[in-house]
Amino acid sequence: MRRRDFLKVTPAAAMAYLVNGLPVRALASSPLLKYLAKQTAATGRVMVLIQLVGGNDGLNTIIPLDKYTALSAARKNLLIPEEKVLSLRGVSDTGLHPSMTGLRDLYNNNMMNIVQGVGYTNPNYSHFRATDIWLTGANSNQYLSDGWLGRYLADENPHYPQTLPPDPLAIQIGSVVSPALQGPNVNMGMAVTSIENFYNIVNNTVTPAPATPAGHELTFLRFIAQQTQQYTTSLQTAAGNAENLSTMYPKNNYLAEQLKIVARLIAGGLHTPVYMVSMGGFDTHSGQVTDTDTTKGNHANLLGKLSEAVVAFFDDCRLLKTDNRVAAMTFSEFGRRIISNGSLGTDHGTTAPVMVFGNYVNPDIIGTNPAIPDAATVRDDLKMQYDYRSVYAAVLADWFGAPRNIWTSALGQYYPVLPIFHRDDQDIIDSRSESPLSQNYPNPFKDKTCISFSSQGGNVNITLYDAAGRLVRTILDKEYDAGYYHIYLYRDGLQAGNYVYRFSNGNNKHAQKLSVID
Repeated sequence: MRRRDFLKVTPAAAMAYLVNGLPVRALASSPLLKYLAKQTAATGRVMVLIQLVGGNDGLNTIIPLDKYTALSAARKNLLIPEEKVLSLRGVSDTGLHPSMTGLRDLYNNNMMNIVQGVGYTNPNYSHFRATDIWLTGANSNQYLSDGWLGRYLADENPHYPQTLPPDPLAIQIGSVVSPALQGPNVNMGMAVTSIENFYNIVNNTVTPAPATPAGHELTFLRFIAQQTQQYTTSLQTAAGNAENLSTMYPKNNYLAEQLKIVARLIAGGLHTPVYMVSMGGFDTHSGQVTDTDTTKGNHANLLGKLSEAVVAFFDDCRLLKTDNRVAAMTFSEFGRRIISNGSLGTDHGTTAPVMVFGNYVNPDIIGTNPAIPDAATVRDDLKMQYDYRSVYAAVLADWFGAPRNIWTSALGQYYPVLPIFHRDDQDIIDSRSESPLSQNYPNPFKDKTCISFSSQGGNVNITLYDAAGRLVRTILDKEYDAGYYHIYLYRDGLQAGNYVYRFSNGNNKHAQKLSVID
């Protein structure tokens, strides 16, 4: 077996280290993760991915109150009573599950963004395949062997594992390395447990193996294992440099325990840009609610634990003074069907909302509430509004500040960057080799669209012209500090057709086309 092929199929370049009794796995090198590590060293920014395993029921998480009549006809046996839905500040048609009081408070305190209808074309209803699609960044008919955050694997890094970065480039809390960070065919996990292996690292030796073909591969495996043990020191150092300060961490909450470790490692000085944690149990075919109270049951317990864990994590980050450089987002392999089943549950569906948290998110709901037929059947599903890779694009471009060539390579092509984050970090802005004016999104649009731009400081003027070149509207004329911003253009009587919007900020001038449709 060639070493390059060996890396693709064997647990290889990661180690397991216990923090608070939970295994921590460090992941191997890739050009994208190297770039993100460089950005984290410069700006300190970290992204925590929270995987909701099983397919979360988005309709009972982010509840479309303006579709309540149709929704109650489709899932009366599990729908939350309208008066118990948690209201959001400034939002009249959308609310949260009553178990999510902590997340409601995050939204009302400008720390939560919701993206509606996230999915992909021709959705897959299999847990395994749908998970692979989300984690690898693939199309539904595309099979990729690496993840969107680990696009380039060990066989594209010829000096690995002989040379390792000082800190892990990505960390999975738990026992399984996510394909998003490594790729579904490249499990780089390796537990390091023995004293013998430790001294092999110190002495740069390998425990002898039989002089056979299999023995040579065993020697190589042992070499990889001892190489990755160098991360034990950096993890131990980071864990020893900080202690959790929040008193809000709940007991008997596995997600909270994982996030507690992440908060400690970040505060301890680990220059790791990406962490992944997970929470299972969202495959709610039955018992999603109790037969006497739809606000209770399995789904309510799950959402309550999610809410408590995220709130405690960000409280800890605040107390540890890392909250301005940490963001987190949830994702699940798919949503659930519109119509409920006869077992007080829901079956596999298509799209679902994504929730993003942090001090630098736009406190907004991107997209509209999903369309619900008046008489939904088992064949009806939720329609996609945004490709999930547009969420990833926002993480890479707007949070980490990756240049377009870096993040489009990771995602396979260009995807519109959703206005999830706002930025006022000049180091991030300077890292982007892009126009100061982005293409509006969505485009074409019916009701409203988002325009993103970078200001070098001073007056920003954005004007709208029709196809004949006539000034239609001044969209923006305002002083801005240096930074990256998002604004909304509302239709407000604009006729359907093609327009041009022009941007002016000092010497920076740019124009883009947009279309309005009925």
